[in-house]
Amino acid sequence: MRYLDLYNSGEFLDRVRLGYARLKRCDLCPHGCGVNRLAGETGVCRASARPRIASANLHHGEEPPISGTKGSGTIFLTGCSLHCRFCQNFPISQLGNGNGLSTGDLAKRCIRLQSLGVHNINFVTPTHFLPQILAALFLAVPQGLKLPIVWNSSGYERIDALRLLDGIVDIYLPDMKYAADDQAVRYSAAPGYREINRSAVKEMLRQVGHLELDESGVAVRGLIIRHLVLPEGSAGSRETLSWIGANLGREINISLMKQYFPAHEAASIPGIDRKLTEREYEEAVEALEEAGLEHGWMQE
Repeated sequence: MRYLDLYNSGEFLDRVRLGYARLKRCDLCPHGCGVNRLAGETGVCRASARPRIASANLHHGEEPPISGTKGSGTIFLTGCSLHCRFCQNFPISQLGNGNGLSTGDLAKRCIRLQSLGVHNINFVTPTHFLPQILAALFLAVPQGLKLPIVWNSSGYERIDALRLLDGIVDIYLPDMKYAADDQAVRYSAAPGYREINRSAVKEMLRQVGHLELDESGVAVRGLIIRHLVLPEGSAGSRETLSWIGANLGREINISLMKQYFPAHEAASIPGIDRKLTEREYEEAVEALEEAGLEHGWMQE
């Protein structure tokens, strides 16, 4: 893993320090709340300085190259920089379910997962805890950490924050949620999502390139983009998939997801208050094909 070289050169520790410096006036995500999280202040994500997780377990439900045969070592972070009104993990992302721990304890969770034989360490909804994750990984390296690191995020990321991860994250697994900012604001309280997200995935691709697999078909490096199809075309699937094909290359790997249902607050919001229809998903598949995107996964 490239992060071993960064550790030996001293660059890894510099990244940890730069990350923590940003917590004094937090600007880790595009909201740029400016709160002093080191002093206990909280912003949109409701997180302070202490990392908080809901679970750290084997997970077999990710995309095939991530889960592989032995599972992904998945760590669910509590809180989120988005407030998706249909979030299926809302007890963790919105209600704060989870437990605080030190970065040393988080490092031990990574090592424990590695001892179980997982293929990777997979941080889910990690953006608001970027410095703490860097610190935990820094502490885990001398304990023997050597697995690929997965950054499993909403895709609502600042490029200057992502650059702290360059050479440390091996696999990016971002969402591309919306093609229109009004939908992003209405459903996820994410102003400017479209251009922020598109710039972020370009940076991710620059860092790790297209998906690379080992001889067993397990991911070792690269970018996989997730797109959740929403009812009534609310995600702008056709536009997003067309943009991906034109700007990221047709060899990009796409996970086109159809598991939407009206979780959290969505049951009371017209337009997203029902499950996805088969025809709506079929239209997204047609858009995928029209964009020339042949690599990735669709759901039965």
